[in-house]
Amino acid sequence: MWNEDLMFVASEPFEEPLILSVEDRVGNNKDEVLGRCAIPLQYVDRRFDHKIMNSRWFNLEKHIVVDGEQKKKEIKFASRIHLRICLEGGYHVLDESTHYSSDLRPTEKRLWKSSIGVLELGILNAQGLLPMKTKDGRGTTDAYCVAKYGQKWVRTRTIIDSSTPKWNEQYTWEVYDPCTVITIGVFDNCHLHGGDKAGGATKDSRIGKVRIRLSTLETDRVYTHSYPLLVLHPTGVKKMGEIHLAVRFTCSSLLNMMHMYSQPLLPKMHYLHPLTVNQLDSLRHQATQIVSMRLSRAEPPLRKEVVEYMLDVGSHMWSMRRSKANFFRIMGVLGGLIAVGKWFDQICNWKNSITTVLIHILFFILVMYPELILPTIFLYLFLIGVWYFRWRPRHPPHMDTRLSHADSAHPDELDEEFDTFPTSRPSDVVRMRYDRLRSIAGRIQTVVGDLATQGERLQSLLSWRDPRATALFVLFCLVAAIVLYVTPFQVVALLTGFYVLRHPRFRHKLPSVPLNFFRRLPARTDCML
Repeated sequence: MWNEDLMFVASEPFEEPLILSVEDRVGNNKDEVLGRCAIPLQYVDRRFDHKIMNSRWFNLEKHIVVDGEQKKKEIKFASRIHLRICLEGGYHVLDESTHYSSDLRPTEKRLWKSSIGVLELGILNAQGLLPMKTKDGRGTTDAYCVAKYGQKWVRTRTIIDSSTPKWNEQYTWEVYDPCTVITIGVFDNCHLHGGDKAGGATKDSRIGKVRIRLSTLETDRVYTHSYPLLVLHPTGVKKMGEIHLAVRFTCSSLLNMMHMYSQPLLPKMHYLHPLTVNQLDSLRHQATQIVSMRLSRAEPPLRKEVVEYMLDVGSHMWSMRRSKANFFRIMGVLGGLIAVGKWFDQICNWKNSITTVLIHILFFILVMYPELILPTIFLYLFLIGVWYFRWRPRHPPHMDTRLSHADSAHPDELDEEFDTFPTSRPSDVVRMRYDRLRSIAGRIQTVVGDLATQGERLQSLLSWRDPRATALFVLFCLVAAIVLYVTPFQVVALLTGFYVLRHPRFRHKLPSVPLNFFRRLPARTDCML
């Protein structure tokens, strides 16, 4: 008995059957087929919700060579296998990252909701494109654009030998979710002038791409803007030119669009029976391969390198540059909390006496009238939002080299990012990068260990590992319970707040008693090898 669930990506019209074989491991790298069955997907039941489908028995057949005057292959019954097979329609197969996905609907069309609007894209022209190849001793560029939103891919015509191509083509998509992203890429056609005769080794060069999130667009407004085309090379980031786009998001029902913000981002099956990370990665890889093969047969074709660049296939690979960028993104998010902490420290140290006195008065009012706390907080957030409305973005954002740390990346870090998997670099380079990764992992290991130490100290408060410390804490809890029971809560809150905000002349530079007590609690680090 296996009792395992396997998931694969299948594309309509389901021409290829599901091939299942049972094999016997008879030796190292040697398997013997015990039976095989081919299941046409056209006759497989579809599942739209979390209800369990009925299982069935399938016959396993074996091909046997019959000896005689003419050797013939006969198909004989081998055994039976018990399977539960269905076509899952309630999941969405992500062929791109969830952070900038263009489609979040389930695969079954009958589960789709009505559209909330229309997205119109005008690909106008490009300016200042750099030469991508050499022809007759001079640089030239044969540029074309690809746009992807949802399941619909479009490609413009190729403008031959022009650094300022003008397409002036318009495309439309139905929008089902405002929190989606459209991707526009620009490529150099390397398959003209006999480029296809190079044995398939010629690949279309990437010039750059732009992502536009629909939720950042105002409805019924035409955005006509030029976006920089940035490409990261092993030698660094490079601006390849600019593309001029016209974008308009038309909403058919404002109420339906506002209602979408209260709905789950993914179909409900992702929450009722969530997929594992390995399943999501495997399904995304299969979906990318299927989309790439289908578009390569289109006219004009979109080749594999174009599809992979548009879908950002290598975004999950290790990159020192991305790691630094994500770290500073976290620091940027925490910057507000850090600023509040510094401001509160200044209040506690009476850097500005007037501000500190006002904070004392505000604190006294909130403690005496606690029903004003939540209204005060939400009113403060409302005023901040109204204040920031003046500096709202006027144009959709574009690729940011500073945010991506592409302009300050070390050449060796970029070379590592563009390395193949598995690596194709010399052993001494790999050793150097491995040592560098070990040093970074050592710092992370130290931080994780410190966090674990603080958590174990919290656990040791009541674990009696240090009997004297636990006895002191238990007695303190008993006394605190009695004091807090007989003392009004407002008095306790006022005394605590005024103690925290006390004047610096009543402060000591030494750590406080609770902090000294906490740091003396035992952790499990002394039990580690």
